[in-house]
Amino acid sequence: MKYAAVAALVFIGDFCLKRQVEKQQEIPQGKKLFKGRIAVKRFHNRGAAMNFLEKCPGLVKKISGAVLFVVGLLWFLFLRKKQNPALLFGLSLMVGGGANNLYDRMAKGYVVDYFSFCTPWKRLDKLVFNLSDLCIILGGILVILFGRPKRQ
Repeated sequence: MKYAAVAALVFIGDFCLKRQVEKQQEIPQGKKLFKGRIAVKRFHNRGAAMNFLEKCPGLVKKISGAVLFVVGLLWFLFLRKKQNPALLFGLSLMVGGGANNLYDRMAKGYVVDYFSFCTPWKRLDKLVFNLSDLCIILGGILVILFGRPKRQ
């Protein structure tokens, strides 16, 4: 139950943040937060990460749906065993974030991204994220680190 709550919190949290960002008529593009480490930027991403395949939104929806289905299936299977809390937490983050981004793609035709990191590397500064993206990345790292079966 707690892992379903994690996925739901990620989904609802980012849903509310995206709604606030979309409501704002004038978003202060580039406004710095957290001592200049994060910049506010509203961006409608019609493709996958870094607008990859933006000219093929139907394909991106299908791929996103298929990946979310596989991650959700793994989450369900591991949830029944309840043997690896770190893996389940990572999968829960990925399910919540993936479901939220897929919802955006299906309902709006794009994913709402709203912040970027301010770094010395200009290429990294150009990437725009949302909370779901960060949860997917963190969840993926947890799955990689803790998803290996234990050797006996």
